[in-house]
Amino acid sequence: MTSDATDTIDTLIARYVAGNLPTPARVLVASHLELKPRSRAFARGLEVVAGEELEHERPEPLSDAKSRLAAILGSQPPAPIELPPRRAGAVFPRALRDFVGFDADETPWRTRMPGFREHELGDIEGFHVSLFWIRPGRRIPTHTHGGVELSLVLDGAFTDVHGRYGRGDISIADETVEHRPTAEMDRPCIGMAITDAPLRLTGSIPRRLMDIIGG
Repeated sequence: MTSDATDTIDTLIARYVAGNLPTPARVLVASHLELKPRSRAFARGLEVVAGEELEHERPEPLSDAKSRLAAILGSQPPAPIELPPRRAGAVFPRALRDFVGFDADETPWRTRMPGFREHELGDIEGFHVSLFWIRPGRRIPTHTHGGVELSLVLDGAFTDVHGRYGRGDISIADETVEHRPTAEMDRPCIGMAITDAPLRLTGSIPRRLMDIIGG
């Protein structure tokens, strides 16, 4: 990946730590952090810095502090969050599995074109969210974007003009990027994609037709 993409991923992680990502992007980044120890270390570092900044904030006096403390002490603790056990051979990270409620082998895929399957999760907080499955060696039609597309590889890998993306990697594309993602030959490429605008096919009409039918 290019340094620009890395910088943007770092920004995504910073926004995740700050708690101001929309739900689909939060799930995507949380899944990335589960799969990439290096990114987890970066996120932990940001959390430490944020904690140190809070320690230097000037405290503000509370009105009616005694009543507020009594209300806190008298409240019921939140119910513990029950996380599902880690499943042997699971493809989806826990954050994504919790979000969609199933794993890759249970996904109700629909074939969109030869060698390309998709499961649409719909529009969530301004993003269109979907899961995708690409046959080994399949080229996705050349396209660009009307906005931003974030793609997280969950299994397998694909390549495009920016390089190779394997399990846990995030691809970031926008209207400045024209690419033709191609799944590697050894296994299907499975991933999660979120977009804030439709993609647009590019290239000649014959090239588009060949790409759609898998030529």
